[in-house]
Amino acid sequence: PRAVETLQNADFIAAEDTRVSVKLLNHFGVKKPLVSYHEHNRASAGQAILARLLDGESCALVTDAGMPAISDPGEDLVRLCAERGIPVSVVPGPCAAVSALAVSGLFTAKFVFEGFLSTATGERRESLERLKSETRTILLYEAPHKLRTTLADLEKALGDRKISLCRELTKLNEEILRTTLSEAAAYYENTAPRGEYVLVIEGASEKEAKETAFWADLTEREHVSYYTDRGMTKSDAIKQAARDRGVGKSEIYNIVMKKD
Repeated sequence: PRAVETLQNADFIAAEDTRVSVKLLNHFGVKKPLVSYHEHNRASAGQAILARLLDGESCALVTDAGMPAISDPGEDLVRLCAERGIPVSVVPGPCAAVSALAVSGLFTAKFVFEGFLSTATGERRESLERLKSETRTILLYEAPHKLRTTLADLEKALGDRKISLCRELTKLNEEILRTTLSEAAAYYENTAPRGEYVLVIEGASEKEAKETAFWADLTEREHVSYYTDRGMTKSDAIKQAARDRGVGKSEIYNIVMKKD
């Protein structure tokens, strides 16, 4: 009810695809001007929306599916408003990532949301390398035409971990497949992926995290130098290295500060 009320009271509505959103508005009898705001026009459309907000109008932002501003160009619009002191309120709606986590059957107390993996080879490799030692449950979004490649990349990088593939959540064709990365890859060799997916992947064990961490082959001094070379103070670098290794700060400090 609050969502409908918000749409009814807004001066105009920014929609990812006005042709899709108008169906929702017609269903609830909401007659408000619609403007297009999506990935490909967010720079120009965002400034136009901002100008109207600064003139005192109110805007409701909607997306075709999922949660506005989460892996969505609405993130930019919220940032613009924050920079100009324009208040932004949220009407909690469907968030595919958290919904998938809840039904995944995997550990839910700690998780990391990575959105879509980069399609740029170098960035994708770096992300997967970093995720090797991630102990929290990992959440990814993926489009159907990229699913097979992503499953293969994940299995190669992470090994054969548990995964829940959740698609079309809360919709007519909702499906949840709880399996392993290797079994998922085999399944989709003969089954065409359909709909948008959330991939919920088991995190690394503490043992795996230490064995696959970037610092596994570094000495304590090299580990600290890794962080200082990237702009950290020595004190902060020692703290971070200690956190990485699961030891006390004093242990790293004594080794690093010891004179040869």
